[in-house]
Amino acid sequence: MKNTIEKALQKQKQNKAAELENAKNAEEVDVAQELPAEAKSVLTANADIVAEEITTNAETTVTTDRKTPEQYGFTIDFERLDKNGHISLNGERKQINEEYREIKRKLLANSFGALSKTLHNPNIIMVTSSRPSEGKTFTATNLAMSIASEQDKTVLLVDADVLKPNVLRTLGLENRQGLMEYLKGDVEDIADVLYPTNIDKLKIIPAGRSHHLSTELLASQKMHDTVDEFANRYPDRIVIFDTPPLIGINESAILANFAGQAVVVVEEGRAKMSDIKLSVERLNPEMAIGFVVNKSVHNDTDGSGYYGYYYAERTN
Repeated sequence: MKNTIEKALQKQKQNKAAELENAKNAEEVDVAQELPAEAKSVLTANADIVAEEITTNAETTVTTDRKTPEQYGFTIDFERLDKNGHISLNGERKQINEEYREIKRKLLANSFGALSKTLHNPNIIMVTSSRPSEGKTFTATNLAMSIASEQDKTVLLVDADVLKPNVLRTLGLENRQGLMEYLKGDVEDIADVLYPTNIDKLKIIPAGRSHHLSTELLASQKMHDTVDEFANRYPDRIVIFDTPPLIGINESAILANFAGQAVVVVEEGRAKMSDIKLSVERLNPEMAIGFVVNKSVHNDTDGSGYYGYYYAERTN
């Protein structure tokens, strides 16, 4: 009898506890349902903030993972260039370094000195030649790297030889989209094909893929506006265009209208005087025109020969 009573009391306690728990839960639900509108707004706003933070974090992660041109610029192999006869960027004092220092001093003086006031886009320099294979790309890349070593100048090297691009190959770099893709509209922003390099003050725009309407694209208003931005946006910038040879190529004549200076590369012992005269005729007569004599053989005091590079400006 006693055991039966104890069991009944125990069950009664359990039932009572269950009823209290249910009442507590019901009260909490009612409280939530009876919250004033202001409190509900606060709860909703907090929930939205949490959701927004989650979305923002997710978007930030995606943006961070997507590479930008600043993150995948070109890495130039200095030792490779040194072995191939380019100027040294490792601190070694070489004859070719001194020669390009002398050449760039005249170009910089034309770009920012008294003569600059008489030139259109004096800081835009086209490097060209009369015929192919006279060393224009070699000269353009060396000039760009030498000017980039200046303390107060930045350099943009543009491969505008859209028929036979050679800047990336000369520097040992992989092909990427470039000027042609931008002018065709495949790339929306010129910044997307303007690549930084491991030379702090040097950026490169490749030529991109050749196109059958390259003449028309280079002559477009889009190209004109782009060059104006190159020339005027940064007061410390030199822009070097590696252009096609002058004779028989329409693209070079178009590009000559954009530049304030022209450097015509002449290979000693190969270039004909008639070709040089014809090349000058295809240039804008209001430009500052200079000539780099490439592979010119000199004699040192000890009688040994070496290749040199000399720069001379045209006299009117």
